[in-house]
Amino acid sequence: MTMFGKDAAASARTEPRNSAAAEAPMSIISSGMKITGDLECAGVVKIDGRIDGSVTGARQVLLGRGGAVHGNVIADELVVGGVVDGGIVAAERLELQATAIVNGDIETKSIIVLEGARINGVVRMSDSSAVSRSSRPETLRIATGA
Repeated sequence: MTMFGKDAAASARTEPRNSAAAEAPMSIISSGMKITGDLECAGVVKIDGRIDGSVTGARQVLLGRGGAVHGNVIADELVVGGVVDGGIVAAERLELQATAIVNGDIETKSIIVLEGARINGVVRMSDSSAVSRSSRPETLRIATGA
């Protein structure tokens, strides 16, 4: 017996899958985790740890309060609560939460800056056709004491 007169398996087969949002994977860089090197992905990235390298290609980057990226961040949408030491290119939207610190230039179509967020760089506002993930800010080189 099926509920509401529909066979659940049949309805699952006939309904098309929800766009790329339903299929986009979520990657999590948890607190205490450190990545040295560039991170490239197509889905959603939540960063609560540290990345010493650039983050590129993501649909959405969520940088938590304790997260840090020491490199460029290029994505469609960014929500920053931590530290970015490098350039940001957000094709659609950038949100800087009150705990955000950005040491680098920003290029985006839309920006939200909450009271307390700090920007040490130039902010360029462009329409969506001018801002693309292919535009790259200057490469940030991290000096290490060796």
